[in-house]
Amino acid sequence: MKVKKYRVVIVPGEDGYFVAECPSISGCVSQGKTKAEAVKNIKEAIELALECYEDDHKPLPLDTAEIIQVAVGA
Repeated sequence: MKVKKYRVVIVPGEDGYFVAECPSISGCVSQGKTKAEAVKNIKEAIELALECYEDDHKPLPLDTAEIIQVAVGA
């Protein structure tokens, strides 16, 4: 099996869970009670999304996400 790597953003949710999102795959979001669980769940979500791309004979998305930090006046 070929291994692909995707960037994932994990943020604490308001409900105490951690929310994980893969910005390179539209709508690919998951959550978990812990960061580790969120990572496990988003990996599964990414794998399922990639299976859908393959089943539909669409090219797999590229990991083009760039996470940057910006400064703003507060």
